[in-house]
Amino acid sequence: MEIAVTNGITVAVEVAYLDEHSSPREDRFLFAYFIHIENGSPYTVQLMGRHWYIQDGAHPLREVKGDGVIGEQPVIAPGETFEYQSYCEITTEIGKMHGYYIMNRQEDDILFHVSIPEFKLIDPSILN
Repeated sequence: MEIAVTNGITVAVEVAYLDEHSSPREDRFLFAYFIHIENGSPYTVQLMGRHWYIQDGAHPLREVKGDGVIGEQPVIAPGETFEYQSYCEITTEIGKMHGYYIMNRQEDDILFHVSIPEFKLIDPSILN
């Protein structure tokens, strides 16, 4: 598990290789990632958007931006958590991702970035 803390907001990431949906012969490697966001700050925040940086061994750095996550812009009160899962497809056995969320502090309408820690995308068959 990879963890980053920004302004009292903790982001933890776990990754799983999706063997049944991957096809190494077709250069298709799918990974699920599970995100846990915990608001340890004294403020209520809303996750407004995301900005991902995705790298594999065959392509230049990709950037993915968008509103919210999985179609939601969750509001997370102090002490609360929000969890979701998504996936990423890359074309080589090894890659990595990192990025940030854009959060809005509800009390004073201030936007700020919350780091998403870098995590590796590795086909477990290459580790044997």
